[in-house]
Amino acid sequence: MTFQAASREALAAVELKLLDVIEGTAAAAAGPLGEELFAVAGLLDREIGLRRTLADSSTDPAARERLANSLLDGKVGADTLQVVAAAVSARWSSPRELVDGIEALAITALLVRAERDGRLDAVEDELFRLGRIIADQNELEQVLSDRTAPAEGKLSLITALIDGKVDPTTATLVANLVGQPRGRGIVNGLESLAGEAAKRRERSVAHVVSAGPLSAAQQERLSASLQRIYGRQIGLHIEVDESLGGGLVVKVGDEVIDGSTAGRLDALRRRFAS
Repeated sequence: MTFQAASREALAAVELKLLDVIEGTAAAAAGPLGEELFAVAGLLDREIGLRRTLADSSTDPAARERLANSLLDGKVGADTLQVVAAAVSARWSSPRELVDGIEALAITALLVRAERDGRLDAVEDELFRLGRIIADQNELEQVLSDRTAPAEGKLSLITALIDGKVDPTTATLVANLVGQPRGRGIVNGLESLAGEAAKRRERSVAHVVSAGPLSAAQQERLSASLQRIYGRQIGLHIEVDESLGGGLVVKVGDEVIDGSTAGRLDALRRRFAS
């Protein structure tokens, strides 16, 4: 998600409130908090007039907070009410970015739960792997990314695919992405969520494509090399593609390091063609 300056400041301030709220709760409570924040984001996404009213910085912040409380009281928990009240009383660049901000807070709450449970690594890996699986099945990707298809059918499809096979945090994040895509493609959305999980662990992610499986020792050496290059921790997301012929292709952000046999052959062809 990309935020303008005012929204970045608002999100940073409300995230502090969110973390304060989570700090005073049990680890399990962060899950329902995240799910309820997703529901609030969905409500504001559907109700254009309501989100405009709650994001109108020309009105009294206390009045916006009272309106949110009156609408949500009894429908969500006290923790969620606190976070939403802080969000609607902040100054956002646009009504749409208020919705994006509440969704970002929901993602943070869920990732904090996974972190507290010692499952953040697993959630990150599951999101990445699911993205790769769907990317490799064009028909499935098209169905899940179809904006005209009913959300219920897409949710049933993704639930059948992952039910009982992934962490509950992963399942909730994926269900929100599929049920409330808001213009996002499923594969890009999953990659973005995996990136958020990686940032939660204060590291960057290297997407590695290898001609064959990498041993634990090879992964450790590659991670150490990338850490020296970039001066920070680098997590590895690895997939195997035998068509590379040999070697690796490593992508960190916008930078690609192509050490594959196929990549070197392509470079030679370009040299001789010039």
